[in-house]
Amino acid sequence: MFHMLSCFNLKPGATVDEFRRAVAEFNAHLEKLDLVHSAGPVGRRRTDTIMDTDSERDHEYFFIMTFRDRAQCDRAVEHIYSLTEPEDAVHKAVYARIKDQIFICWEDI
Repeated sequence: MFHMLSCFNLKPGATVDEFRRAVAEFNAHLEKLDLVHSAGPVGRRRTDTIMDTDSERDHEYFFIMTFRDRAQCDRAVEHIYSLTEPEDAVHKAVYARIKDQIFICWEDI
């Protein structure tokens, strides 16, 4: 499996409930097109534990998208970048609510 971790903060005025709904719609759209295997829930970071050792970043929210393989992930990106509808609108509904985003990808071994 191939995974992408999205770490981010919400833009001023954006609520986590709005964001969660936008992510659910985006993921459902990608699933319908067989462009994602699954997506985890939106999580809130907890820095008040010794187990959180990342002092370089201060992102508050995250979620993970899982793809069958790198090829499926690459097809999803290509599809999103096509800027056709409804892909553009469902992606912008997510992306327009975040700032300071960092994406980390890895593959199971």
